[in-house]
Amino acid sequence: MKSLFNSSAFLVAFGIAALSFVAPAQASDADKPTVVLVHGAFDDGSGWNNIVPSLLAKGLKVVSVQNPLSSLADDVAATRRVLDVQTGPVVLVGHSWGGMVITEIGVHPRVKSLVYVAAFAPSVGQSINDMAKEYPKPSGLDHVVVDKEGFVTLSFEGISKHFAQDVPAAKKRLMTAVQGPIRATNFDEKVTVAAWSSKPSWFVVADQDRMIQPALQLDNAKKISAKVVRVPTSHVPQLTRSKEVTQAILEAATAAQR
Repeated sequence: MKSLFNSSAFLVAFGIAALSFVAPAQASDADKPTVVLVHGAFDDGSGWNNIVPSLLAKGLKVVSVQNPLSSLADDVAATRRVLDVQTGPVVLVGHSWGGMVITEIGVHPRVKSLVYVAAFAPSVGQSINDMAKEYPKPSGLDHVVVDKEGFVTLSFEGISKHFAQDVPAAKKRLMTAVQGPIRATNFDEKVTVAAWSSKPSWFVVADQDRMIQPALQLDNAKKISAKVVRVPTSHVPQLTRSKEVTQAILEAATAAQR
């Protein structure tokens, strides 16, 4: 008797059944939100390491962009490349200077919600220097080092006492070593669009920030009608209050699926 397992009819039937079984899983995976994380000045993609595992544990896909920090256009291009290869809705998260980037590129059709973390949220035609001029100078800006090509870093004192004053000492040394230099002229670059005007937004305000005035953050959050989360931290709440930052991103992810 011919074995059923050698039957081409069986194989065809089994193949159809298998395809009908896996198709819903594939569709579900394609619809799963991706969290795209955009770091800021004096930082790199590893600045998100405290929250990435929590997001993955919730079943979200996560990509941390490595910004060149050489211009707003260059950072927008780096983020656009990540967005272009996603297959489902995206929650776009920006820290510090990264707020400029997500404001410009957040109009991308994949992006469904925005999260600003101790960040700038400019209006059309605004630069960082435009926004900051109405507020007292943050103490961290007294500790920048500018090289001969016009790129800016923070000294160890700047990182340890002003950028991340509530981070353990060993971590401060590591952050100083891996920080990305940013071109000083970036702070005069202006956004041409404002994604927050058409996308729901969340804003994590760092109340002890010494790099961006908390009052500026609050005013930006109010301007963009963001849901506000306030945390008593330095400029890096993603490291020191990762639970609260993660929760804001999860709420934005839920909104992105609606």
